[in-house]
Amino acid sequence: GSTADRVQLTNSGMSSSQFGVRGLEDLGGGLSALFWLEAGIVNDDGRGAATSTNNQPASGGTASGASQGLTFNRRSTVSLADSWGELRLGRDFVPTFYNYNQFDPFSALGAGASTAFSSISTNPTATRVSNSVGYLLPSKLGGFYGQAMYFLGENARNAPGGTGDDGSGAALRIGYASGPVNVALASTRTEYAAGDFVVTNLAARYDFGALSLRGHLARSKVGATEGHGGMVGIVWALGHGQLKASYSTYMTDAVGATDPRANKTAVGYVYGFSKRTALYTTYARVKNRGGSTMALNGSTTAANSSSSGLDIGLRHAF
Repeated sequence: GSTADRVQLTNSGMSSSQFGVRGLEDLGGGLSALFWLEAGIVNDDGRGAATSTNNQPASGGTASGASQGLTFNRRSTVSLADSWGELRLGRDFVPTFYNYNQFDPFSALGAGASTAFSSISTNPTATRVSNSVGYLLPSKLGGFYGQAMYFLGENARNAPGGTGDDGSGAALRIGYASGPVNVALASTRTEYAAGDFVVTNLAARYDFGALSLRGHLARSKVGATEGHGGMVGIVWALGHGQLKASYSTYMTDAVGATDPRANKTAVGYVYGFSKRTALYTTYARVKNRGGSTMALNGSTTAANSSSSGLDIGLRHAF
Protein backbone atom coordinates (compact mmCIF):
# COMPACT_ATOMS: atom_id res chain seq x y z
CA GLY A 1 0.00 0.00 0.00
CA SER A 2 1.04 3.63 -0.44
CA THR A 3 0.95 4.20 3.35
CA ALA A 4 2.22 0.97 4.90
CA ASP A 5 3.19 -2.54 3.80
CA ARG A 6 2.91 -5.76 5.76
CA VAL A 7 4.58 -9.17 5.56
CA GLN A 8 2.91 -11.89 7.56
CA LEU A 9 2.59 -15.61 8.10
CA THR A 10 -1.15 -16.22 7.92
CA ASN A 11 -3.64 -18.81 6.69
CA SER A 12 -6.53 -19.59 4.36
CA GLY A 13 -5.30 -18.00 1.13
CA MET A 14 -6.77 -20.79 -1.00
CA SER A 15 -9.25 -22.58 1.28
CA SER A 16 -10.24 -21.79 4.85
CA SER A 17 -8.35 -23.70 7.56
CA GLN A 18 -10.83 -25.87 9.41
CA PHE A 19 -11.33 -28.94 11.54
CA GLY A 20 -14.61 -30.74 12.06
CA VAL A 21 -16.70 -33.83 12.54
CA ARG A 22 -19.96 -34.82 10.89
CA GLY A 23 -22.25 -37.81 10.91
CA LEU A 24 -25.41 -39.35 9.46
CA GLU A 25 -27.86 -41.90 10.81
CA ASP A 26 -30.26 -43.76 8.52
CA LEU A 27 -33.67 -43.75 10.22
CA GLY A 28 -35.32 -45.91 7.57
CA GLY A 29 -37.81 -45.11 4.86
CA GLY A 30 -35.39 -42.65 3.26
CA LEU A 31 -35.23 -40.43 6.37
CA SER A 32 -31.83 -39.47 7.80
CA ALA A 33 -30.63 -37.48 10.79
CA LEU A 34 -27.40 -35.49 10.35
CA PHE A 35 -25.05 -33.34 12.37
CA TRP A 36 -22.13 -31.14 11.28
CA LEU A 37 -19.65 -29.38 13.58
CA GLU A 38 -16.89 -27.39 11.87
CA ALA A 39 -14.34 -25.08 13.52
CA GLY A 40 -12.12 -22.49 11.89
CA ILE A 41 -8.44 -22.62 12.86
CA VAL A 42 -5.98 -19.71 12.80
CA ASN A 43 -3.15 -22.16 12.30
CA ASP A 44 -0.24 -19.69 12.31
CA ASP A 45 -0.78 -19.07 16.04
CA GLY A 46 -3.14 -21.85 17.14
CA ARG A 47 -6.25 -19.79 17.88
CA GLY A 48 -9.76 -20.78 16.99
CA ALA A 49 -11.49 -18.45 14.55
CA ALA A 50 -13.93 -16.00 16.15
CA THR A 51 -17.69 -16.12 15.79
CA SER A 52 -20.63 -13.70 15.90
CA THR A 53 -23.10 -15.23 18.33
CA ASN A 54 -26.36 -13.50 17.41
CA ASN A 55 -25.60 -11.98 13.98
CA GLN A 56 -24.61 -8.65 15.51
CA PRO A 57 -21.28 -6.86 15.99
CA ALA A 58 -19.44 -7.99 19.09
CA SER A 59 -18.05 -5.53 21.61
CA GLY A 60 -15.70 -3.14 19.86
CA GLY A 61 -17.90 -3.03 16.77
CA THR A 62 -16.28 -5.93 14.91
CA ALA A 63 -18.21 -8.59 13.04
CA SER A 64 -16.68 -11.43 15.07
CA GLY A 65 -15.62 -11.91 18.66
CA ALA A 66 -12.16 -11.44 20.09
CA SER A 67 -9.37 -14.05 20.11
CA GLN A 68 -10.62 -17.26 21.67
CA GLY A 69 -10.30 -21.00 21.87
CA LEU A 70 -11.75 -23.46 19.41
CA THR A 71 -15.40 -22.84 18.55
CA PHE A 72 -17.57 -24.38 15.85
CA ASN A 73 -17.84 -20.96 14.22
CA ARG A 74 -17.94 -22.20 10.63
CA ARG A 75 -20.88 -24.56 10.96
CA SER A 76 -22.90 -26.07 13.79
CA THR A 77 -26.05 -27.74 12.46
CA VAL A 78 -28.45 -30.63 12.97
CA SER A 79 -30.69 -31.80 10.13
CA LEU A 80 -33.45 -34.13 9.00
CA ALA A 81 -33.31 -35.12 5.33
CA ASP A 82 -35.61 -37.11 3.08
CA SER A 83 -36.76 -37.18 -0.54
CA TRP A 84 -38.60 -33.89 0.20
CA GLY A 85 -35.35 -32.10 1.01
CA GLU A 86 -33.51 -31.11 4.17
CA LEU A 87 -34.56 -29.18 7.27
CA ARG A 88 -31.40 -27.67 8.81
CA LEU A 89 -31.03 -25.82 12.13
CA GLY A 90 -28.08 -23.90 13.60
CA ARG A 91 -25.14 -21.83 12.36
CA ASP A 92 -24.50 -22.10 8.62
CA PHE A 93 -23.45 -20.27 5.47
CA VAL A 94 -25.89 -17.58 4.41
CA PRO A 95 -27.24 -18.42 0.90
CA THR A 96 -25.80 -15.30 -0.78
CA PHE A 97 -22.27 -16.30 0.27
CA TYR A 98 -22.47 -19.46 -1.86
CA ASN A 99 -22.68 -17.27 -4.98
CA TYR A 100 -19.40 -15.60 -4.03
CA ASN A 101 -17.59 -18.70 -2.79
CA GLN A 102 -18.62 -21.19 -5.48
CA PHE A 103 -18.33 -18.92 -8.52
CA ASP A 104 -15.26 -16.81 -7.65
CA PRO A 105 -12.08 -18.45 -9.08
CA PHE A 106 -10.40 -17.59 -5.75
CA SER A 107 -13.34 -18.82 -3.62
CA ALA A 108 -13.74 -15.35 -2.02
CA LEU A 109 -10.44 -15.90 -0.17
CA GLY A 110 -6.97 -14.36 -0.14
CA ALA A 111 -5.64 -11.45 -2.14
CA GLY A 112 -7.67 -12.43 -5.21
CA ALA A 113 -11.13 -12.39 -3.58
CA SER A 114 -13.77 -10.47 -5.50
CA THR A 115 -14.12 -6.83 -4.45
CA ALA A 116 -17.92 -7.28 -4.38
CA PHE A 117 -17.50 -9.66 -1.44
CA SER A 118 -14.45 -8.19 0.31
CA SER A 119 -16.20 -4.79 0.44
CA ILE A 120 -18.98 -6.23 2.65
CA SER A 121 -17.15 -9.12 4.35
CA THR A 122 -16.90 -7.44 7.77
CA ASN A 123 -20.69 -7.41 8.23
CA PRO A 124 -21.77 -10.07 10.78
CA THR A 125 -24.08 -11.83 8.28
CA ALA A 126 -22.03 -11.51 5.08
CA THR A 127 -20.75 -15.09 5.34
CA ARG A 128 -22.61 -17.01 8.05
CA VAL A 129 -25.57 -16.63 10.37
CA SER A 130 -26.39 -18.12 13.76
CA ASN A 131 -29.77 -19.31 15.04
CA SER A 132 -31.02 -20.21 11.58
CA VAL A 133 -33.84 -22.43 10.36
CA GLY A 134 -33.30 -23.48 6.77
CA TYR A 135 -34.85 -25.65 4.09
CA LEU A 136 -32.91 -27.06 1.13
CA LEU A 137 -34.57 -28.53 -1.95
CA PRO A 138 -33.85 -32.21 -2.77
CA SER A 139 -31.16 -32.97 -5.31
CA LYS A 140 -33.32 -34.79 -7.87
CA LEU A 141 -35.23 -31.89 -9.41
CA GLY A 142 -33.86 -31.92 -12.94
CA GLY A 143 -30.96 -29.63 -12.09
CA PHE A 144 -32.85 -27.10 -9.99
CA TYR A 145 -31.60 -26.40 -6.46
CA GLY A 146 -32.53 -23.92 -3.78
CA GLN A 147 -32.42 -22.87 -0.15
CA ALA A 148 -34.62 -20.74 2.10
CA MET A 149 -33.48 -19.52 5.52
CA TYR A 150 -34.79 -17.51 8.45
CA PHE A 151 -32.46 -16.48 11.29
CA LEU A 152 -32.84 -14.78 14.67
CA GLY A 153 -30.90 -12.13 16.56
CA GLU A 154 -32.60 -13.34 19.75
CA ASN A 155 -32.92 -9.91 21.36
CA ALA A 156 -35.69 -8.96 23.74
CA ARG A 157 -38.61 -7.79 21.62
CA ASN A 158 -38.95 -4.59 23.64
CA ALA A 159 -35.21 -3.82 23.63
CA PRO A 160 -34.44 -0.08 24.02
CA GLY A 161 -33.45 1.88 20.94
CA GLY A 162 -35.59 -0.23 18.64
CA THR A 163 -32.95 -2.99 18.49
CA GLY A 164 -35.32 -5.89 19.15
CA ASP A 165 -35.01 -7.17 15.56
CA ASP A 166 -31.25 -6.58 15.24
CA GLY A 167 -29.56 -9.62 13.72
CA SER A 168 -32.80 -11.20 12.49
CA GLY A 169 -33.47 -11.74 8.81
CA ALA A 170 -34.21 -14.05 5.91
CA ALA A 171 -32.47 -15.33 2.81
CA LEU A 172 -33.34 -17.19 -0.38
CA ARG A 173 -31.34 -18.84 -3.16
CA ILE A 174 -32.52 -20.58 -6.31
CA GLY A 175 -30.33 -22.07 -9.01
CA TYR A 176 -30.01 -24.43 -11.96
CA ALA A 177 -27.07 -26.69 -12.76
CA SER A 178 -27.01 -29.07 -15.70
CA GLY A 179 -24.06 -30.15 -17.81
CA PRO A 180 -21.68 -27.22 -18.30
CA VAL A 181 -24.16 -24.59 -17.03
CA ASN A 182 -24.64 -23.39 -13.46
CA VAL A 183 -26.55 -20.21 -12.59
CA ALA A 184 -27.94 -18.99 -9.24
CA LEU A 185 -29.77 -15.95 -7.83
CA ALA A 186 -29.71 -15.18 -4.09
CA SER A 187 -30.75 -12.46 -1.68
CA THR A 188 -30.33 -11.84 2.08
CA ARG A 189 -31.79 -9.16 4.35
CA THR A 190 -30.68 -8.60 7.95
CA GLU A 191 -32.51 -6.12 10.16
CA TYR A 192 -30.64 -3.52 12.22
CA ALA A 193 -31.99 -0.39 13.91
CA ALA A 194 -29.11 1.57 12.37
CA GLY A 195 -30.09 0.41 8.87
CA ASP A 196 -30.73 -2.96 7.27
CA PHE A 197 -28.01 -4.98 5.54
CA VAL A 198 -29.24 -6.26 2.17
CA VAL A 199 -27.30 -8.32 -0.40
CA THR A 200 -28.53 -9.60 -3.77
CA ASN A 201 -26.31 -11.39 -6.26
CA LEU A 202 -26.55 -13.32 -9.51
CA ALA A 203 -23.79 -15.77 -10.43
CA ALA A 204 -23.11 -17.96 -13.44
CA ARG A 205 -20.58 -20.50 -14.64
CA TYR A 206 -20.00 -22.28 -17.94
CA ASP A 207 -17.45 -25.08 -18.36
CA PHE A 208 -15.71 -25.48 -21.72
CA GLY A 209 -13.96 -28.72 -20.85
CA ALA A 210 -10.73 -27.74 -19.11
CA LEU A 211 -11.68 -24.05 -19.10
CA SER A 212 -14.33 -22.70 -16.73
CA LEU A 213 -15.74 -19.20 -17.28
CA ARG A 214 -17.30 -17.62 -14.18
CA GLY A 215 -18.88 -14.35 -13.13
CA HIS A 216 -21.26 -12.61 -10.77
CA LEU A 217 -23.16 -9.35 -10.36
CA ALA A 218 -23.89 -8.05 -6.87
CA ARG A 219 -25.77 -5.27 -5.16
CA SER A 220 -25.68 -4.44 -1.45
CA LYS A 221 -27.01 -1.88 0.97
CA VAL A 222 -25.70 -1.06 4.43
CA GLY A 223 -27.98 1.53 5.99
CA ALA A 224 -28.09 4.48 3.58
CA THR A 225 -25.02 3.37 1.62
CA GLU A 226 -25.63 1.32 -1.51
CA GLY A 227 -23.06 -0.46 -3.60
CA HIS A 228 -22.86 -2.54 -6.74
CA GLY A 229 -20.22 -4.43 -8.64
CA GLY A 230 -19.29 -7.56 -10.47
CA MET A 231 -16.62 -10.08 -11.34
CA VAL A 232 -15.57 -12.09 -14.38
CA GLY A 233 -12.95 -14.82 -14.15
CA ILE A 234 -11.59 -18.12 -15.39
CA VAL A 235 -10.22 -21.38 -13.99
CA TRP A 236 -8.12 -23.32 -16.50
CA ALA A 237 -7.00 -26.88 -15.74
CA LEU A 238 -3.42 -27.42 -16.95
CA GLY A 239 -2.10 -30.90 -16.22
CA HIS A 240 -1.58 -31.17 -12.45
CA GLY A 241 -2.32 -27.49 -11.96
CA GLN A 242 -4.91 -24.75 -12.36
CA LEU A 243 -4.48 -21.23 -13.70
CA LYS A 244 -6.88 -18.71 -12.17
CA ALA A 245 -7.61 -15.11 -13.13
CA SER A 246 -10.30 -12.55 -12.42
CA TYR A 247 -11.24 -8.91 -12.75
CA SER A 248 -13.67 -7.45 -10.21
CA THR A 249 -15.05 -4.01 -9.46
CA TYR A 250 -17.22 -2.51 -6.72
CA MET A 251 -18.58 1.02 -6.28
CA THR A 252 -20.52 2.54 -3.38
CA ASP A 253 -23.15 5.26 -3.75
CA ALA A 254 -23.47 7.26 -0.55
CA VAL A 255 -25.28 10.58 -0.18
CA GLY A 256 -22.72 13.37 -0.52
CA ALA A 257 -19.90 10.96 -1.38
CA THR A 258 -17.75 10.80 -4.52
CA ASP A 259 -18.81 7.25 -5.44
CA PRO A 260 -15.68 5.36 -4.28
CA ARG A 261 -14.71 2.52 -6.61
CA ALA A 262 -12.16 -0.30 -6.30
CA ASN A 263 -11.03 -2.29 -9.36
CA LYS A 264 -9.01 -5.45 -8.81
CA THR A 265 -7.05 -7.67 -11.19
CA ALA A 266 -5.89 -11.04 -9.85
CA VAL A 267 -3.99 -14.01 -11.25
CA GLY A 268 -3.02 -17.23 -9.50
CA TYR A 269 -1.72 -20.75 -9.99
CA VAL A 270 -2.36 -23.94 -8.03
CA TYR A 271 -0.10 -26.99 -8.43
CA GLY A 272 -1.41 -30.27 -7.06
CA PHE A 273 1.30 -32.52 -5.63
CA SER A 274 -1.44 -35.04 -4.81
CA LYS A 275 -5.18 -35.17 -4.12
CA ARG A 276 -4.46 -33.86 -0.61
CA THR A 277 -1.62 -31.38 -1.03
CA ALA A 278 -1.33 -28.35 -3.30
CA LEU A 279 1.00 -25.36 -3.62
CA TYR A 280 -0.64 -22.06 -4.55
CA THR A 281 0.26 -18.49 -5.31
CA THR A 282 -1.88 -15.44 -6.09
CA TYR A 283 -0.95 -11.91 -7.12
CA ALA A 284 -3.53 -9.14 -7.08
CA ARG A 285 -3.53 -5.39 -7.59
CA VAL A 286 -6.38 -3.08 -6.68
CA LYS A 287 -6.76 0.45 -8.08
CA ASN A 288 -8.85 2.93 -6.09
CA ARG A 289 -10.88 5.86 -7.40
CA GLY A 290 -13.31 8.40 -5.96
CA GLY A 291 -11.76 8.27 -2.51
CA SER A 292 -11.68 4.47 -2.15
CA THR A 293 -8.95 3.09 0.15
CA MET A 294 -9.20 -0.69 -0.36
CA ALA A 295 -5.90 -2.40 0.47
CA LEU A 296 -4.66 -5.99 0.35
CA ASN A 297 -3.10 -8.40 2.86
CA GLY A 298 -3.06 -6.07 5.85
CA SER A 299 -1.42 -3.13 4.09
CA THR A 300 -2.87 0.40 4.13
CA THR A 301 -3.13 2.77 1.21
CA ALA A 302 -4.20 6.39 0.76
CA ALA A 303 -7.36 7.41 -1.05
CA ASN A 304 -7.15 6.90 -4.84
CA SER A 305 -3.87 4.97 -4.48
CA SER A 306 -3.17 1.38 -5.46
CA SER A 307 -2.37 -1.67 -3.37
CA SER A 308 -0.73 -4.98 -4.28
CA GLY A 309 -0.94 -8.35 -2.56
CA LEU A 310 0.96 -11.62 -2.96
CA ASP A 311 -0.04 -14.97 -1.45
CA ILE A 312 2.25 -18.01 -1.41
CA GLY A 313 0.94 -21.02 0.46
CA LEU A 314 0.52 -24.75 0.89
CA ARG A 315 -2.90 -26.38 1.29
CA HIS A 316 -3.08 -29.82 2.93
CA ALA A 317 -6.32 -31.70 3.50
CA PHE A 318 -6.77 -34.81 5.64
